[in-house]
Amino acid sequence: MMAEHEDDKRRGCMNQFTKGQTVVIGPEEGESFWQPIPSTGFITSKITPYNSPYDSFSSGIQVLEPGSSVRQHAHERSHELIFIYDGEGYAEVDGENYELRQGSMMVVGRGTQHMIFNAGKNHLKMMWVIFPPGLEDWFRAIGKPRISGEPAPEPFERPDDISSIQDQQRFVRPKD
Repeated sequence: MMAEHEDDKRRGCMNQFTKGQTVVIGPEEGESFWQPIPSTGFITSKITPYNSPYDSFSSGIQVLEPGSSVRQHAHERSHELIFIYDGEGYAEVDGENYELRQGSMMVVGRGTQHMIFNAGKNHLKMMWVIFPPGLEDWFRAIGKPRISGEPAPEPFERPDDISSIQDQQRFVRPKD
């Protein structure tokens, strides 16, 4: 019996799987929402179970205005990957501060309290990926629909029923 070559083994293994699909979302495409205080700025959901065949993650971008922040929170079921592609600021994770600037990447595990601050003079722009998905539903529930190119609305507060939205989205609230 002849021994198989490693390449033949790899090709055989690849044939066991169905070829995946490609999804391409343009720069101005995706469902987008203005965000309430203190996260003034906007998010755009890019690839989610709503617009792709993939149901194990969702991804998007978030742009924070100078001086704004993402409130302290944790995700009960999800891990979150964040990549900073422009701007500067810092993240507070379980009480420890980490500098964030262009090229920074962080993974925040489920149940880990974290917040992000834009400490710079320009927008802090980040890409997020969350496993499993659901963050896109949170942004839809608390935000106001955004059309690319339109002026930002006056800063606004979160919805009155924020506690029920947090419960539905399985957020872990910070301990007082």
